[in-house]
Amino acid sequence: MTSILLAVALLAAAPLRDATRIVFLGDSITYGGGYVVDFACWLATAHPNAEILNLGLSSETVSGLSEEGHAGGKFPRPDLHERLARVLAGTKPDIVIACYGMNCGIYQPLDEERFKKFRDGMTRLHEAVRKTGANIIHLTPAVYDSHDDKPSYDDVLARYSAWLVAQRSKGWQVIDVHSWMKTRIAELRRNNPKFTFSRDHIHPDKAGHRVMAQPLLAYFGGTEAAADNAELRKLVEKRMRLLRDAWLTETGHQRPGVAKGLPLPEAQKQAVELIKQFGTLLAK
Repeated sequence: MTSILLAVALLAAAPLRDATRIVFLGDSITYGGGYVVDFACWLATAHPNAEILNLGLSSETVSGLSEEGHAGGKFPRPDLHERLARVLAGTKPDIVIACYGMNCGIYQPLDEERFKKFRDGMTRLHEAVRKTGANIIHLTPAVYDSHDDKPSYDDVLARYSAWLVAQRSKGWQVIDVHSWMKTRIAELRRNNPKFTFSRDHIHPDKAGHRVMAQPLLAYFGGTEAAADNAELRKLVEKRMRLLRDAWLTETGHQRPGVAKGLPLPEAQKQAVELIKQFGTLLAK
């Protein structure tokens, strides 16, 4: 797997050097943003002119599906396609990095109709981004950890991931986070059978996000070292949350309970000051 990533790293690095804005899309795992911060820390050192925006949204799907009684019946899962055009028009990204699948099968056994909804939704996303002239990189979903060896929802995610990987034959850029993460979990369970990155089955902890970031960094020829700089990480995370909340508010969505962001001009002004602090820190 590593050799494959290294083989494409030089090809991937070229559009990255020319990118001025990279937008992450995804569900609550992306909204939480640990792996985005890991990637952004490296980017701040390697390509400081590129801006990263995290527009992940909790509960979201690309399939447009929602289970009955989601969130205690308070609201259905938001559909990315309801807001996608506004996000693309507002942010004008050069690269979109999208991670969907965890919610898209709505935590039910594999079903061909739901699987088709996922495939169709992912294809719509791919085509919508490409029509803007931007590149899109797909990340397969994180692992759903059932905490035992019994068949689980992760079997569904494995199928979704395999389909995504197969789209490489059509020229899609796909990074297989799911397989990478699953392999690492298996390695760690050799010494600790109860090991998990996700105590609630779904959301990886900090170490799990780091594992998610590894194949993304490797794809671009990056390293994890910058994310170990605690001062830099704190600044990068603060900037990510500041702009995430502002852009989600600016572009709009249908997910209740999301923190309202500052007006976009004010958030961008504060973000510039944080970037200056990046420069001062990295110059030491």
